[in-house]
Amino acid sequence: MVDENIEDAKADLRLQAHAARAALSQASRAEAAGIVAECFFDSIVLEPTDVVAAYWRIRDELDCQPILIGLMDSNQTVVLPVVLGPERPLEMRVWEQGASLYEAGFGTLAPAELAPQAEPDVVIMPLLGFDSQGTRLGYGGGYYDRTLAHMKKRPKLIGLAFAAQELDAIPRDSHDVPLDAVITEAGVRHFGAGA
Repeated sequence: MVDENIEDAKADLRLQAHAARAALSQASRAEAAGIVAECFFDSIVLEPTDVVAAYWRIRDELDCQPILIGLMDSNQTVVLPVVLGPERPLEMRVWEQGASLYEAGFGTLAPAELAPQAEPDVVIMPLLGFDSQGTRLGYGGGYYDRTLAHMKKRPKLIGLAFAAQELDAIPRDSHDVPLDAVITEAGVRHFGAGA
């Protein structure tokens, strides 16, 4: 059951987070993407066998491409999410070196329909906002919530954001899974038991 008070509060916070993100200059965005990629590779330990889910940036999200390139160059298995429908979990398709990407809705790109699927060990997540408790504010569609609920194991969750997207507090519903870490141009913040 959805708590309407929490949903209303999140809707207001989404407007605030959108505005903060939209106010950033193109130069600031590009610089932040490079710094975040450096922080990711300096502080997130990956096993060679780990499958890493990332994303293809839409709108004014922090650009994950520098991380994607680094992962591909190091032969890490990378999957990209594909939206199959409004009430369905994301499909995680393997992006193999040299394979083309195709439009996958919402302005994002993904591997072809016939690409193999894999369950990730690490999920790099876009977000609208985050707080000091590791609560992630998404767009409200519940895609990542449904996807995580269907996974056999809980992957490590890494949020990527601009520092301006930090909010004082985000109400957490029962289905909201907290982040393990968030990376911004200001550095890496770890949450939970590993903090």
